[in-house]
Amino acid sequence: MTMNVPLLPAYDRTALRPGIVHIGLGNFHRAHMAVYLDDLFALGQDHDWAILGAGVRAGDARMREALRGQDCLSTIIELDPAGKSARRIGAMVDFLPVEAGNASLIAAMAQPAIRIVSLTVTEGGYFINPATGAFDPDAPEIRADAATPDQPDTAFGAILAALRARRAAGLAPFAVMSCDNLPGNGHVTQAAVVGLARLSDPGFADWVQDNVAFPNGMVDRITPATGPRERALAASFGLADDPVPVTCEPFRQWVLEDHFPAGRPALEKVGVTFTPHVHAYEMMKIRILNGGHAIIAYPGGLMDIEYVHEAMAHPLITALLDKVEREEVIPSVPPVPDTDISAYYDLIRSRFSNPEVADTERRLCLDGSNRQPKFIVPSVRDALAAGRSARGLALVSAMWCRYCAGTTDSGTVIAPNDPNWDALQSLSLAARPNPQIWLDQRHIYGDLADHPGFAGDFAHWLTSLWDKGTAATLRAYLST
Repeated sequence: MTMNVPLLPAYDRTALRPGIVHIGLGNFHRAHMAVYLDDLFALGQDHDWAILGAGVRAGDARMREALRGQDCLSTIIELDPAGKSARRIGAMVDFLPVEAGNASLIAAMAQPAIRIVSLTVTEGGYFINPATGAFDPDAPEIRADAATPDQPDTAFGAILAALRARRAAGLAPFAVMSCDNLPGNGHVTQAAVVGLARLSDPGFADWVQDNVAFPNGMVDRITPATGPRERALAASFGLADDPVPVTCEPFRQWVLEDHFPAGRPALEKVGVTFTPHVHAYEMMKIRILNGGHAIIAYPGGLMDIEYVHEAMAHPLITALLDKVEREEVIPSVPPVPDTDISAYYDLIRSRFSNPEVADTERRLCLDGSNRQPKFIVPSVRDALAAGRSARGLALVSAMWCRYCAGTTDSGTVIAPNDPNWDALQSLSLAARPNPQIWLDQRHIYGDLADHPGFAGDFAHWLTSLWDKGTAATLRAYLST
């Protein structure tokens, strides 16, 4: 059945003027920031804050071709269990050429009208050294940009080239706003931009440090990858010709520091929270939601469960989630302004259970080597420091290790699901007789590898997962 074709934006898109360059036009950006701006434009507000899309990877050219082929409109399908709805948002007015050296991107960011440059380049795109948690000046891409600062290939190199051009022209710098799911994402972005500048021009690096704003922000909306199911949904709304529709849950949240010296759109009018306490919202979300994703991901993956809502219908997995969250995660989450943390967890649990989203366990299992140190290990540290048990979190880590062996409990082969998959698989298999081998990944666990309680719990659970399987191991944990 074909549903009604979504209406085009009610505002006059020909009157929009770009004020933002956004790098990284993936599903999350189009279902989040672009939707907030679309709502604002529909109020008749701030039509000089439209988005110029951009990308710095070769694959971004495909997105550019797809979006420019439909006048830069995006189809957003909200997957509410009470009824799906679709809209076409028009907050983006063009998509810049994707090219080596990023000349078009640099020229656009150097224009006076651009007052914000925003990014969604994924959690792994900030050149963080996993061993130190700090910016990695020795990353090959960073070294290459430092050697050719006028023809950079990274987003951060392009930002620096544009800032140099603006300073030379006497223009104020734009604010640089990360929209990625990182603790202290503004600080992380500043470290990357300033750190790259310092490799070729320390004086300019000091100027960037002193003059460019990097507001922190917390973003949230579950947005599955686009595949055949999502394209079929778009077709049901009469949009079969859209190759890149976006599906998402109804819920969305954006919390920002109000640190935009060159100005900003009035996003508070469409539900964005401006506060100096972003870190509190951020810790709550990263620990409870992102940590919760990891808690349900690996048992589901090991038990051949395909979808997140199916995992949430499994009594052992939901019991695991409840026990670990309430006993080991939530007690370490500080108070958040105007927020009941227990009610927030109930909301997260409900969001995970939404069958319409059809988010996959495999997506939640992706990139554990980047996500575990951010979403699980900090909760372990806080629980142990407070004298509480971290047995459930040790089990989560053991399930990640078991998953990386590359087979489920049934023997089904797990396709590579981490940028470091080959190394992780080798370590996982070596850890079967000697669990300490896995914990000796110091860039992930640090001195937790030497903590007798955590190491002992991890070894106990990993042995149980291999000998008894995931379901029996969960029952054993839940019985304690």
